[in-house]
Amino acid sequence: MTETVGGGTAQLVPDPDRTGSWELLLDGAPQSHVDLADPTRLAFEYQRRLGHIIDLVAPPGRPVTVLHLGGGGLTLARYVAVTRPRSTQQVAEPDGRLTALVRRELPLPDGARIRIREADARAVLGKIPDGWADLVITDVFADARTPAHCTSAEFLDEVRRALRPGGWYAANLADGPPLAHLRAQVATALSRFAEVCLAVEPAVLRGRRFGNGVLCASDAALPAAVLAQRSARDPYPARVLAGRELTDFTGGAAVVTDATAAPSPPPPDGTFG
Repeated sequence: MTETVGGGTAQLVPDPDRTGSWELLLDGAPQSHVDLADPTRLAFEYQRRLGHIIDLVAPPGRPVTVLHLGGGGLTLARYVAVTRPRSTQQVAEPDGRLTALVRRELPLPDGARIRIREADARAVLGKIPDGWADLVITDVFADARTPAHCTSAEFLDEVRRALRPGGWYAANLADGPPLAHLRAQVATALSRFAEVCLAVEPAVLRGRRFGNGVLCASDAALPAAVLAQRSARDPYPARVLAGRELTDFTGGAAVVTDATAAPSPPPPDGTFG
């Protein structure tokens, strides 16, 4: 199925290996994978790592309040709704036509408490009450790039305001060699949160290819060792950097501000080919 949405051309492609599973593409770039039969199945590696964070943010099964900055196929919102019933979630997704397509063709689980707000991610973030969220997840992309205004220290100040004391922040970050964007994003998070860790595949970490890193941050202690164990068991294992190793990774990168922010780098030609 192909349909024009606000962000370009959306395609829903059935998974040939699994009935009831669909991949959402935007202008040819993979955006989401949704398994209607089993919403706990996270096919994309970066979503698996975000799933680990969701599983660790509070005791298993306990309802949580989650703000998703970036909606797409609502894969992670579905995961929260099924694994933590009675959770309250808000999703910022500015593309109303995309949301309508997803709601129509990929219906949400029964009883899911998910409110989708048709607005820019930072605008929605700015309206969240102080201390509302247990977890804020940023997975914002426009033309396969994270917008500049969702990469700055001022943006993270708003995230911290929206989080309850000890709440967690997680972000999907895309970059390739020489990893300047990823290093700067880690440096910015370290300037705002007491604890930060980063899950990233070794090939991406070594600058061999373009890919995703998943950042997790909090003012409370993070179970980086547990996250590392779970990420190591994924089909495409990731390393988890924390402490001095993570600080060294930044290489002295400057903190990103609203005045200096730039979008994440575009994927190289052929990345999704």
